[in-house]
Amino acid sequence: MLDVGAGFVAGSGHGMRKGQKMTRIVVIGGSAAGPKAAARARRLDEKAEITIIQKSPDLSMASCGYPYYVGGFFDDRNQLLCSPTGVVRDSKFFLAAKGITARTSTEAISIDRANKLVKVKDLTSQHIEDLPYDKLILANGARPRMPQVPGLGLDGITTLQSMQDADYLRKIADEKKIKKAVVIGGGLIGIETCEALHLAGIEITIVEMLPQLLSFLDPEMAKLVENHVRSKNANVIGNNGLAEFLGKDGKLVGVKLQNGAEIDCQLAVVAIGVIPNSDLAASAGLETGKTGGVIVNNYMQTSDPDIYAIGDCIETVNRITGQKVHAPYGDLANLQGRIAGENAIVGNVKEYPGTIQTGICKVFDYSAGSTGLSERNARRAGIEDFETVINASPDKPGFMKGLLLVSKLVVDRKTRKILGAQCVGPGDVSKQIAEWAVAIMGGLTVEDYCNADLPYAPPFSLAIDHSIATAHLMQNKLDGLMAGISAEELKHLIDTGSIPTILDVRASDEYEVMRLGIGEKLIPLGALRKRLNEMPADKNAPIICYCKISLRGYEAARVLVGNGYTNVRVLEGGIMAWPYPREK
Repeated sequence: MLDVGAGFVAGSGHGMRKGQKMTRIVVIGGSAAGPKAAARARRLDEKAEITIIQKSPDLSMASCGYPYYVGGFFDDRNQLLCSPTGVVRDSKFFLAAKGITARTSTEAISIDRANKLVKVKDLTSQHIEDLPYDKLILANGARPRMPQVPGLGLDGITTLQSMQDADYLRKIADEKKIKKAVVIGGGLIGIETCEALHLAGIEITIVEMLPQLLSFLDPEMAKLVENHVRSKNANVIGNNGLAEFLGKDGKLVGVKLQNGAEIDCQLAVVAIGVIPNSDLAASAGLETGKTGGVIVNNYMQTSDPDIYAIGDCIETVNRITGQKVHAPYGDLANLQGRIAGENAIVGNVKEYPGTIQTGICKVFDYSAGSTGLSERNARRAGIEDFETVINASPDKPGFMKGLLLVSKLVVDRKTRKILGAQCVGPGDVSKQIAEWAVAIMGGLTVEDYCNADLPYAPPFSLAIDHSIATAHLMQNKLDGLMAGISAEELKHLIDTGSIPTILDVRASDEYEVMRLGIGEKLIPLGALRKRLNEMPADKNAPIICYCKISLRGYEAARVLVGNGYTNVRVLEGGIMAWPYPREK
């Protein structure tokens, strides 16, 4: 282990050794990862010469906040550029507060690795010069993926990738002239942009090539989100891609879809993903991967030991599967920046272990989050021996105005380790996903989580937290105490005519207010033991039990199993996790 204190100048407050020349660090990219790397390097070496090269005129942009600026959650754009204490992070701030030279509106053109020079161009004066470096940190970010279709150059087509994009859309929102917009892509940015424009009174249509929104969710979870989006009067078109932008006099007037349908609109926001900005690295001979990102090791080093790369321009590794992935998340960019900044100063002492790809987005007054592996991604990774369970329950007691959460847990059957979790609903999704993320990174098993010592008080959670209740359900499944069926599976049985006995065990008044209408039989749980004669004579016949959230459904299943029925399953999540149309 490196002793970073040994041999350093006493009382100097930096890592400069006696007789050592001043370290020159050049950081290319001034959004999230780059400034974090520069700041970390400065804190470890007061004497280092640190320069940030930023192509845009802004620095340290909180890009994840763009949709909320567009949506009018706040009005001062400078809040996207501020430190936690409210100071705008511009070039003057970096120089005065951190002793870092930040050159905005300046583009890095090329890298001369042999002579350790970066050629840069001042975009205002057009002046070109070479900057020497001892250590170079690439934080070039990513650029929007654009559809290669006719009409792409029409006025009215944009992305939400830059401050300039955010300014453009905020102006549109404030002017309230545009009546219809199409969002191309139903991922994180697409969904958040949908809400932002909807708040401006614009009629929104989301067009998604895949069969569902939010591809990080499994289909039945994504369907719940789609239902909520539709409830806000936004139109959702899935399984259909963009064929053409339609224009008149150079302005967008509509879009044509791959099935031939045309949608009138005056604005189109493209949100179909991003591509790593790795061209500069590749042209310098640095290795790039299959994802298009710059290849780095755990120290964030590229194939050149004097060049580090961080943020959206790199490919990293999924900690669960070991597969290479592109993970363009703002929080990861900051973590990677801190590591690269330190390693550039004191040597390779800190490692980045990879990502479990945790994400969350706001969907109007809903949230949708995921961490680790979904069921679908587990299969894609070649993992087959796993179990899933869906739980629907409130985030806190009803007397504290608890709100619904629907979670899906993925667990390795053999080791019983938690592999992934998803959560959607109006309740505190962020808390649940954060808990599961830590559990996954810590290698916790279902048993570990069943006994998790989490904070409890009625204003914040149930006595048995939603996440612990989900783990209890999983434990019951793994121990053979509960056989479950998802809404998706039951819907398939109904659609194919293989309809089992479906048992709703709620009270009759609940049934009159809300019911599925899928051929179910109502027998309240309290009456079930007295009405077993109404169950199939064949005790091997399939029976599905449920209630509002299937807590009583599970109890009913145990009653039936205890009375000799052998093929009893519980509809996981009950009515509240049913994403399909219901009778009432």
